[in-house]
Amino acid sequence: MRRCSTCLLLAVLAISVQAETLRSEPSSVSPTARRQGVSISEYSVDLMQLYREASLEDPRVLGAYARAQAGKDRQREALGGLLPQVSANTAFGRSTRDTALDRTSYDTERYSASLTQHIYNKVAWENYQKSKSLARQGEAEAEDVHAEATVDLAQRYFVALAAEDELELVMAERRATQRNLDRIKALYEKQMAMVTDVLDLQSRVDALAASELEARNQMEVSRQELAELVGRPVKENLSRIREDVQMQAPAESLDVWIERATAANPALKSRENALAAANAALRGGKGGHYPSLSLSLSAVRSDSGYDSNQSPRYDNYSASVGVQVPIYSGGATSARVRALHGDMSAAEQELESTRREVVKETTSAYLTANSSVERIRASRNALESAEKSTVAAERGFQFGVVNAVDVLASVQNEYKARRDLLKAQYDFITNLLVLNRWSGRLSEQTIESVNVWLAHNGDARALKQSTTE
Repeated sequence: MRRCSTCLLLAVLAISVQAETLRSEPSSVSPTARRQGVSISEYSVDLMQLYREASLEDPRVLGAYARAQAGKDRQREALGGLLPQVSANTAFGRSTRDTALDRTSYDTERYSASLTQHIYNKVAWENYQKSKSLARQGEAEAEDVHAEATVDLAQRYFVALAAEDELELVMAERRATQRNLDRIKALYEKQMAMVTDVLDLQSRVDALAASELEARNQMEVSRQELAELVGRPVKENLSRIREDVQMQAPAESLDVWIERATAANPALKSRENALAAANAALRGGKGGHYPSLSLSLSAVRSDSGYDSNQSPRYDNYSASVGVQVPIYSGGATSARVRALHGDMSAAEQELESTRREVVKETTSAYLTANSSVERIRASRNALESAEKSTVAAERGFQFGVVNAVDVLASVQNEYKARRDLLKAQYDFITNLLVLNRWSGRLSEQTIESVNVWLAHNGDARALKQSTTE
């Protein structure tokens, strides 16, 4: 009995030790099981990842590149009109001939091959030149649409960030105001504060509660705008701007950026190629007055004679040079040339309009980016001053130097300064991307360089928590 009791006691102790070990070692849980307990909202997504997704999912980008590919195929089609045209034909027949004396039936065969080559055809050549210009125009348009969609994505990304910032700041301001309200109520119960202070703070808390609801709705709307571009719901945390980032204005002068833009802007290239296509079309229209020259080669093997009569098999080879001279087409050719003159003039005006737009947008983005840097510096200084003012106001309230309204104003100024700083940072990055877009330098490397300024994964969540505390 003693031996059995000892064994039972040892077994109970072993089970207890094992259970305690399992409770004290959460790392023994399998990685798969841990991953199943992680919400997608704990992950973060940055601008670069959304850019790559949008490049594959944005209908505007996909449609633009599809049109560019169609332009390349039409160029190849026009080239085919300049190359030799080869055809082959064969025919098999059975004929029956009735005469007064007999009826005869026989089979016939005919094989032929022909080749035709333009030696000089102004219309066909200019049609090919026009198709080349249109293909280059389609490529430039696709590049411009991609750049515009990239800027649109960045703007929506930072709008979503601003909406989240607004929600977090409103919540933080409401908590700070609620703490002051609780303090004032406690003092009011001791007849050490005025009822107007209580009412003012209560009114502000209620207004912030309504603002919080509106900010939450705006955050959901901004997420839907992002989802429209990437083709899926965006539930992850958005990477935020790191606090240690030093944003600087573009080093080059405005004249350098304008020179780059007029040389490399894809929209301007598209208009230039459209003008080149209009010129080629005009030359082709004038080519309707020119003669054309062509070479034809043919070979025939047949045993069928005139009226399908049977004849000995024969081979026939021929070569000919044809000249076609247009004389009069009812004035249609001249009218077509006049219309093409109008098309070319319209293309010239569109090119000039686009050139002016490029210069204007490049100048605006450059100046705005420079001013945004100054606004960031001023907003950062204003935030530091507002934080010190809030601390001083709260301490002054404790000593009875200031009233609750002054504390409320200081809190409002502090969170306004936070909003202004974040907005200035977002505006700077957006205008920097706009500047690169109009100068023709917006690429994946540009997005990657901007993406470096964003905090990732845990850093983004830590930054978000530090903002709201």
